[in-house]
Amino acid sequence: MTASRPFFSISALTKASLAAALVFILAACSTGGGLYGAIPGDNRPHKGVDRARNMPIQGIDVARYQENVDFPAAFGAGIHFVFMKATEGKDYIDPNFRVNWERARQSGMPRGAYHFMTWCSLASEQAAWFVANVPNDPDALPPVLDLEWNNHSSCRNKPSRADALEKIRLMLDVMERHTGKLPIIYTDMNFHRDILEGEYFPNAFWLRSTAAEPHERYKNRTWTFWQWTQTGVVRGVRGEVDRNAFYGNQNDWLTFLSTGCDPRAIAALLPTGRCGFAK
Repeated sequence: MTASRPFFSISALTKASLAAALVFILAACSTGGGLYGAIPGDNRPHKGVDRARNMPIQGIDVARYQENVDFPAAFGAGIHFVFMKATEGKDYIDPNFRVNWERARQSGMPRGAYHFMTWCSLASEQAAWFVANVPNDPDALPPVLDLEWNNHSSCRNKPSRADALEKIRLMLDVMERHTGKLPIIYTDMNFHRDILEGEYFPNAFWLRSTAAEPHERYKNRTWTFWQWTQTGVVRGVRGEVDRNAFYGNQNDWLTFLSTGCDPRAIAALLPTGRCGFAK
């Protein structure tokens, strides 16, 4: 007697089970905390940065890739601050900077400007370019010095650690004198490891870490701002945008706004004459 053939083959059942499991996994990821399924606020989330999503003070950073940003809409949706690209190297200004600067000011959103450091021109030339193009607005956030290797530019120069640190300190000094505020240092894991690790700076740090918390990627470096995704979704911004979180609560944020300094560092910095413009 021959057994009847089952309606489904084993391979078909296996394929169906795998497909169902995949659908379940994707659905679970899309509701939060999972890997890569879109969730509110992020098109490609990573579980390693889940804590950042619930931190109370959220912000964005923008450049020419985000056109016609509706800052009032973003501000109304809970975005507390924006950093915007201003200058790069010795002769480039972001084409959207002046419009972004004014529109953010009009919206009431705290905003700051950043300079992207390049390694194929003098730090003195870059500092002069920043001073010539970025207004010294008393109500602005501290300026930001963006420190990365220029992997996606025509500049392939990589200075020694000593040379890079000399350029960085000159740039920071000029930015501080121009704005009256202690600049923030933005960096990524590669540049921090190669140049900044173990080096003391009084400046607040803004660290990029999109798959883990900063303390897991940056050795002994306290952070004030955390860039936690580059695939953020924010009302008022077309397409994807970098999202960032401030380390503290609302009171810490108000202290930062009034002093320009990380609240945890104020006591140490006051004797140097910094953070002295608190209201």
